[in-house]
Amino acid sequence: MKAVVLLSGGLDSTVCMAVAQSLGYELFPISFNYNQRHDRELESASNVATYYKATKHIVINTNMDIIGGSALTDNQLAVPVGHVDDSKIPITYVPARNLIFLSYALGYAEVTGADHIFIGVNALDYSGYPDCRPEFIQQFQQLANYSTKASVADQRQIIIETPLLQLSKKDIVLLGKKLNAPLELTTSCYNGGQAACGQCDSCMLRLKGFADAGVSDPILYESRSVKI
Repeated sequence: MKAVVLLSGGLDSTVCMAVAQSLGYELFPISFNYNQRHDRELESASNVATYYKATKHIVINTNMDIIGGSALTDNQLAVPVGHVDDSKIPITYVPARNLIFLSYALGYAEVTGADHIFIGVNALDYSGYPDCRPEFIQQFQQLANYSTKASVADQRQIIIETPLLQLSKKDIVLLGKKLNAPLELTTSCYNGGQAACGQCDSCMLRLKGFADAGVSDPILYESRSVKI
């Protein structure tokens, strides 16, 4: 069995990779250099892929910063701090990112002969991104069923797997520990320093997840004193 895994180098995608590995899949991770604010996550993704002895790890280059509209691709926009509980979609949302990433992953799955694509989207402790919702995954699955030679000519369905979809960040941390995922190799910080800032939305969600799970976060932080 073969599986393509969308691997950002973050907590969720790494635990997602651990799930795929635990189920016995041969791993074909795919990562993206989309001219994001920093490339530290690509270093983490490479380390995680090496840890799992992935068959082939590819990095797709795509300049999404030309589109802009996100604090993760436009350095003129500040990364927000302390907005975890806001109901509005945050400025760290990257327009159509998961749609684009899944499309590349679908092509990679078709070429490698993988019947499954694992993506670590989460509908509970997420940042309000529309492309992390179950509805989005369901609609993309329908699209995938009609858009490849594998599905149309070969009658081979490529299934989108979302093992973290209904898990809290606490549950994701606990699952990662259970599967011995290399959490120490991951990064979640939007700012991408050698030490995580501990203040951006992503750091705060991660810190809360580890705290709720009663597990010590193994990565370095500039500050862990932010109240969540």
